[in-house]
Amino acid sequence: MIKFFKYVCFCGLTLLTSCDLYEEPITSIGKEAIFNSEEGLKTYAYSFYNGLPTGNDLHYLESTLIDYGATTSLDKFINKNAYSETESTGWNWTTLRNLNYYIENCTDPNVSEKVRNHYLGLARFFRAYFYYDMVKRFGDVPWIDRPLNIDDEDLYAERDSREMVMEKVYEDLQFACQNITTESESTCSVVTKWVAYAMASRVALFEGTFRRYHNLNLATSAEKWLERAVENAAFVMQHSGKSLYKGEGDELSYRGLFTKDNPIAQEILMAVCSSNDLAVYHNANWKWTSVTYGTAMNFIRPFINTYLLLDGTPYTDKAGWDTDSFSEECKNRDRRLAQTIRTPGYMREGKLALPDFGNYARLGYQPIKFCVDATTGDNVAKNTNALPLFRYAEVLLNYAEAKAELGTLTNEDWKNTIGALRSRAGITGGLETKPTQIDSYLHDTYFPDINDPVILEIRRERSIELVLEGFRFDDLRRWKCGELLTMSWRGINIPAINKALDMDENGTPDVIYYTSETELEQAKAEIDWDTYSTTCATKLVSTNPESNELQVKQQNGGYYLTWYTQDDDKKVWGEKQYLYPIPSLVMVKNQHIKQNPGWENGASNDGN
Repeated sequence: MIKFFKYVCFCGLTLLTSCDLYEEPITSIGKEAIFNSEEGLKTYAYSFYNGLPTGNDLHYLESTLIDYGATTSLDKFINKNAYSETESTGWNWTTLRNLNYYIENCTDPNVSEKVRNHYLGLARFFRAYFYYDMVKRFGDVPWIDRPLNIDDEDLYAERDSREMVMEKVYEDLQFACQNITTESESTCSVVTKWVAYAMASRVALFEGTFRRYHNLNLATSAEKWLERAVENAAFVMQHSGKSLYKGEGDELSYRGLFTKDNPIAQEILMAVCSSNDLAVYHNANWKWTSVTYGTAMNFIRPFINTYLLLDGTPYTDKAGWDTDSFSEECKNRDRRLAQTIRTPGYMREGKLALPDFGNYARLGYQPIKFCVDATTGDNVAKNTNALPLFRYAEVLLNYAEAKAELGTLTNEDWKNTIGALRSRAGITGGLETKPTQIDSYLHDTYFPDINDPVILEIRRERSIELVLEGFRFDDLRRWKCGELLTMSWRGINIPAINKALDMDENGTPDVIYYTSETELEQAKAEIDWDTYSTTCATKLVSTNPESNELQVKQQNGGYYLTWYTQDDDKKVWGEKQYLYPIPSLVMVKNQHIKQNPGWENGASNDGN
């Protein structure tokens, strides 16, 4: 959305007490001209969308703080002693000031009550969106529901309780659900009634499970929030007319949701759109193909292992799974795997495109979810594919998880949610009835404290269906599973080093993992290098576990790739990291603001 308003702020600090909460928006036309007509309200409301992620933000929300990916360096938040209150950011209230100013002034009787309430619904949706992010990050925060003057005592307010703030968030969302009149819009780029209900289900699920797994003893119980998640998700499922997109079959439909210029309205409730005509682009191709531009995130094998076989059984129940080659492990799997990473057979511009083993694909699992197959945007921000913010698939997952946590999920519910998602992915087994047996690999590797097979499978489904869409860090925090962020970075199996390898089993060499220049030259000499020099990658590796190079470790007559094992001891997660520290300057400016537990007095992320 286009910015129509500018905000004046003379203070350099983004604190609760700074001018970002009291400076009045400056417009080229008077306040009356804005608030006395529907067109004026609509124009002002466009500014709210500036609080949403951009295209560049959206495809890269999970570039660092995730358990299922390896990056070029550790995020400071999990790098031991690298994060404290002096590093913390995010205590910024400018967005809230804009929303509260609008809400206070949207009262002109020249505009009908229905129209005013529609735009008030939009403003309160975005206020809820803002506060939801603040609570996730900091826990207790001050609730401010009016624009403040320079001498207002609330500029120095204490933090309000999580209980109070989240009830206010839910009130805002319910007002939005009941008053936003837009039910459909051709571009899928604006907030509709269904987006508001989807957001309410998202917020309620987060809060309900956070309270449950963190044992928060609050007035409004976890169960009440989970019931709210069910109610709001059910409303979307019953009344929105949305459904899962299956128009390109099980091998293409899932990825198609993320690669089309025009959002697929059948499933997508809201998306961030780009435009070649308007020169509005994002950089997904560049970020997900360049080894230097971004974090070069590769998936790790423990996560890839969670993709089911097509018959609905766990891949890790298959004999010999742990020593499968890259080609072998990609066979007969959940169709979303080949729509999330490069697998044998993946094509770009009519040519086979294996993972970039020599550069980007350090661990072998290279993402493609947000990339288009055209290569023109690989080294420049030229992507125009729309990126979803809200999808019907998430609503189904919210509904299923909330009902499972309440113990009320039926076989019919399973069929209509998890079963439907897996059917779209080509899976044939276990679609109509809830599971009764625990997958030991999923349980032992990811969720050892969960002994309900239904909840385990819903978590599996959520991680696969919503991968890279910005949910994982929040999910790990609400499930109290932050320690998963410290997992070691293991990659694909390879049969040998210092030898040309055929990774897709098509009879031609694809990569040589070599330990020295001498070994590389010998490996080249064993094949027709003049023929394969342009298609066979080479990659230096080390058998030294302390090396900064890509590492290989022996197993069962072969090897597997691993990365930065020397940093495993640096990865930390402690209880206090479920919330971020309040930035230190905030407490200098407002002594009523107290630090989150464990972060006091400049304490670092030391793993405690």
